[in-house]
Amino acid sequence: MSTTISKLSELESIKVNSNFLRGTIVESLQDSASAALAKDDAQIVKFHGFYEYDDRDTREERRRQLLEPDYQFMIRARVPGGVCTPQQWLALDDIARKWANGTIRLTTRQAFQFHGILKHELKASIRAINDSLLDTIAACGDVNRNVMCTPLPEASDIHRQVFAAARSLSDHLTPHTTAYHEIWLVDEEGRNKVAATPDREPIYGPDYLPRKFKIAFAIPPRNDVDVFAHDLGFIAIAGTDGLAGFNVTVGGGMGATHGDPATYPRLAELLGFCAPDQVEEVAEAIVSIQRDYGDRSNRTHARLKYPLDDHSLEWLHAQMEQRLGYRLPADRPFEFSHNGDRYGWQQTTDGLWHLGLFLENGRIADVGGARQLSGLRAIAEVHKGEFRLTPNQNVIVSCVDAPDRAHIDHLVQAHGLDSYLHSSPLRLHSMACVGFPSCGSSMAESERYLPEFISRIEALLLEHDLKDQAITIRMTGCPNGCARPGLAEIGIVGKGPGLYQLYLGAAFNGTRLNRKVRESVHEDEILVLLGELFTDFRSMAKPDETFGNFVLHSGILQDGVEEAVI
Repeated sequence: MSTTISKLSELESIKVNSNFLRGTIVESLQDSASAALAKDDAQIVKFHGFYEYDDRDTREERRRQLLEPDYQFMIRARVPGGVCTPQQWLALDDIARKWANGTIRLTTRQAFQFHGILKHELKASIRAINDSLLDTIAACGDVNRNVMCTPLPEASDIHRQVFAAARSLSDHLTPHTTAYHEIWLVDEEGRNKVAATPDREPIYGPDYLPRKFKIAFAIPPRNDVDVFAHDLGFIAIAGTDGLAGFNVTVGGGMGATHGDPATYPRLAELLGFCAPDQVEEVAEAIVSIQRDYGDRSNRTHARLKYPLDDHSLEWLHAQMEQRLGYRLPADRPFEFSHNGDRYGWQQTTDGLWHLGLFLENGRIADVGGARQLSGLRAIAEVHKGEFRLTPNQNVIVSCVDAPDRAHIDHLVQAHGLDSYLHSSPLRLHSMACVGFPSCGSSMAESERYLPEFISRIEALLLEHDLKDQAITIRMTGCPNGCARPGLAEIGIVGKGPGLYQLYLGAAFNGTRLNRKVRESVHEDEILVLLGELFTDFRSMAKPDETFGNFVLHSGILQDGVEEAVI
């Protein structure tokens, strides 16, 4: 069961003593002597959906001037399944321009992020998000995070059922504490009334989970959510009359710690099959196993993948059977084709049109001729359908009637949102985490650096007559795995300023991890190695062979590779 109190990590004690996530947040907000929160509160507010950080670009200069670091906050708005209305988009655009740094960041979990918000603007920002009928609770912290869902399958009738399941599960696993409402959404008089309500957490308990928990719903043949990267996954299985149910996957996770072999990326395993009406009880049972058996003494070893490896899949089956009263039957056949996004116009079976737009690394801003923030605002002002955030940091202007396509196209072109038309397949299959200057964990550049690095790789591909070759490439500033680099055919993980670990050989459809081939290398060394591989790939690859599969068979990967059993 859970780690004994004597072995609890510091954060576990903070959670237990927080009075269901209240801490002294109210007092910290009122303290005008610092732009930061109290140390313990800076941990508790993650459960409320935001992180404290300081601007890495100004850190050293402010230190020399004996000034407090330039503390700011990143707020994350949950969007279960990645679907939002044009009215919600406009509300979030207003927040970005009024209180944040004038940009919106789409995340790899189909959520919105705002950077550069100051302490005295937190309450107004969170209230505005809540007024749009979204929220920030559980967007961060040791709870279930934003539940992901494939945003646009060809079979749109199945998507409606799967999306409904994702939304319902998100609601079911949302923390019950009234602290969020009490602190952020009511005035002083109302706060006292809310605080009089006794709190309880029927699923999480007062100490919540040992670590974050991530869930995704995938709809084959698309694996755009990278379902095997998650603690818990549901793979939709079609039947003769629509959705038959879901294959359940458990134990995935991309994070690791440099220099600690006890931490590692891991693919989820297939656990069995469940009916649509069993999703919530199955998910709650698995969450409760993580709650009871996750490592509460060592946060780097606290995700579900570790107790699963410490015991076995059969152990997990037994735990599930004990909690559910039944054993899941065997999983059913399925097949994935890719884990990227599709761009341009597509029509679904309901006759509606959907426009996939490429937003490099998820950053929506007005820069030069590409006025993406203004362009998406203009689209939201006339759009009658939905926006769907993709798991690859892009957006789909969804549910467009045929007569409205021409006007949407005009706005896209006028604001430079048509980059998908002239970007290489490599760039269209790229992702990066935020990195500098707003992530305290980052060891190297990522979002700001990947675009120019891709330009250099594009030159190599052109030289080898491979400019149209689709290859997934992902870069992170640290090994936490936020952009899921372990599932990229070319994965680049920050090790230090200008230094990266290079990983190669993942499957194009997200069913096989890559492997490390270089430990601490500069850009030039990576380019030399890729150039040599491109030479061999051009001359030796089998017809239609993907780059990741070729690398796997080339012999450059000395270790074995982990592949999902499907």
